[in-house]
Amino acid sequence: MPPKKAAAAEKKAVLGRPSNNLKIGIVGLPNVGKSSFFNVLSDTDLGKAANFPYATINPEEARIPVPDARFEWLCDVYKPASKVPAFLTCIDIAGLTAGASTGAGLGNSFLSHVRAVDGIFQMVRSFDDAEVIHVEGEVNPIRDMEIIREELRLKDEEWIEKHLDNLKKSGRALGSNSLADKAKKEEIATVEKILKIVKEDKKDVRKAEWSNKEVDVVNTLQLLTAKPVIYLANLSEKDYVRKKNKWLPKIKQWIDENNPGDLLIPFSVALEERLAPLSAEEKAEEAKTGAASALGRITTAGYTGLDLIRYFTCGPDEVRAWTIRKGTKAPQAAGVIHSDFENKFVCGEIMSYDDLKEYGSEAAVKAAGKLRQQGKPYEMIDGDIAYWKAGA
Repeated sequence: MPPKKAAAAEKKAVLGRPSNNLKIGIVGLPNVGKSSFFNVLSDTDLGKAANFPYATINPEEARIPVPDARFEWLCDVYKPASKVPAFLTCIDIAGLTAGASTGAGLGNSFLSHVRAVDGIFQMVRSFDDAEVIHVEGEVNPIRDMEIIREELRLKDEEWIEKHLDNLKKSGRALGSNSLADKAKKEEIATVEKILKIVKEDKKDVRKAEWSNKEVDVVNTLQLLTAKPVIYLANLSEKDYVRKKNKWLPKIKQWIDENNPGDLLIPFSVALEERLAPLSAEEKAEEAKTGAASALGRITTAGYTGLDLIRYFTCGPDEVRAWTIRKGTKAPQAAGVIHSDFENKFVCGEIMSYDDLKEYGSEAAVKAAGKLRQQGKPYEMIDGDIAYWKAGA
C-alpha cells in the first residue's frame, strides 16, 4: 500500500472583511497631528488642521499611491501610455477623547467611523510645543495610548454584550438534535469567549488565538479591537533627525507589553510638511542629513498590514498594479479587473516579476519555460504578472 498523503494544513482564516477594497483610518487624540499628516500623505488640504479639538468632524478620504520599485521598473520596460500604481485608501478620523465609548466628545460618531475602516494608523504625539494645546493638558503618549485602547475595548465590550444578549434570547428554545441548533450553540459559546477576552482578560481581539470557525463569528461583529494597528509616533523634526526622543523607548515598551508584534514607525509631521513642496533633488539632499521622508514606509506598512498584495498587468497601453488580498485565487484576482473575467475564467498566463527582471523580456521568459498556465486553484503571489483568458 502506498503511504497515505499527509493532510494539508488548514489555511488560517483572516480577521476582517473578505474584500480587496480595504481602508485604513488615522486614529488618535485631538491635536496630535492627524489632519496635518493626512494632508501631507495625500498631498491635499482636505484634512482640517487646527489648534483646537474636533476641528475634524466628518472623515475625509484619499487614495495614496503605494511606492513600489517593481512598478517603476515595469513602466521603464513597457513605456506604457498609462501608468496606474497600487493605492491605499486612507481616512482622516476625528480625534478621540476619554469617555468616547459612553458618547463623550464626538464619541459615538467617532467610533462608528473607526468601525467602518479595516485597519488603524494609531498616531501619538511625542513632541512638546507650547503653541499646540493638548486635550489632556500635557504631552504623555503612554497615557494617550491607554485612553485609545480602553475606549475601543469598552465600546467592543458593550457591542458584544448586546449581541450576546440577543443571541441568548433567540436561542432559548434550542434543541440538541438539529445541525442548525448545534451551530447556534457554538456561535453563543464563541461570543462568550470573545466577551471574556475583551472584558475579563482586557485584551485586543486580534491578539487572541482563534480557530477558523471562531474567526467567522468574530468577523460578523466588526469589532474595533480586531483591526490591525500600526503605531505612528509624531516627533519634532529635531528629534526625528537625531533619532532620539525621550518617549520612544517607553512607547516601544508599552507596545511590547500590551500588543506585541505591532509595528512602531517614528516620523515627524513638521518635517514632512517642510519637505512636501521640495523637488526630488532637494529631498535627496535633505535625506543625506537624516531628514528623509517616512511617508513611503508608512504607506507600505498600512498596505501590507491589511494583508494586501498586488499583481501586475503589462503592455504598451497600460502598466497597472491590481490590489488583492493575500491568498486570493486566480479567478477572483481576474475578477478585480472585470466580473466577466471571474465568471468565465479559463486560465491565467503567469510569470513572476523576478523572472522577467532576470531574463529581460517576455519572449526570453517564455523560452526559459518560466511562463506558466495556471487554473482556478492557483493562489496569487505578490508581484505576479498576469494575462487572463476568459470564455466568450
